[in-house]
Amino acid sequence: MTTAQIALITGANKGIGFETARILGSGGRTVLIGARSEELGEKAAAELAGEGIDARFVRIDVTDEAAVTAAADRIGAEHGRLDILVNNAGITSTDASDLGRSTPPSRTAVAQVRETFETNVFGVVAVTNAMLPLLRRSSAGRVVNVSSELGSLTLHSDPSAPVNRVNLLPYNASKSALNAVTVAYAKELADTTIIVVAAAPGYCATDLNGHTGPRTPAQGAAVIAAAATGGAGNGAFVAEDGPVPW
Repeated sequence: MTTAQIALITGANKGIGFETARILGSGGRTVLIGARSEELGEKAAAELAGEGIDARFVRIDVTDEAAVTAAADRIGAEHGRLDILVNNAGITSTDASDLGRSTPPSRTAVAQVRETFETNVFGVVAVTNAMLPLLRRSSAGRVVNVSSELGSLTLHSDPSAPVNRVNLLPYNASKSALNAVTVAYAKELADTTIIVVAAAPGYCATDLNGHTGPRTPAQGAAVIAAAATGGAGNGAFVAEDGPVPW
């Protein structure tokens, strides 16, 4: 069994997830590249391996409980434990490249909301539950749920806040729900060595928004990696500039 920390990042074949794996791996950790596509996951792992990082592909589809269970079984068999879980996989069901002209809530199809929640909320619950037995074997386990300022009810109810104009019902509601999920796990695990936090990487240029964000994936990943390696306390919601209001 390796003495290096073991970190699983879902949705790690590209964007913020990939850069998070790069940062964590550069610190000497073994990073498990969680992705649905074997081709893309193996490619990402090989790229990081070429940089001297111990990166390995683990197939995981967060919306498929059988795939999640299989991933947990594999990690347990090969590594015996998990030290860091980054729930990064996420989707938006709308064209977020023009956030000011998103579909109004009253015209949003229920199917869009359901689809977004399947990945952004239910997928996180499925993965976290499957990985918790492995995290409990760590001397200091950590779960980071990749959230967004768009999930902050406080900011959305403040007309002066920049995020107030971004009214993406499926995505925003899913991130608010994810924040509630974070608090629930943090409360359950408060008496253990496992820390559960939510981290907002900021508006980064990724496939999720048509690469329109002003921040780079690496900048967003730095926020997540910092949350995954210390600093934020159990149940915190953090961004680059510090705590984010729920």
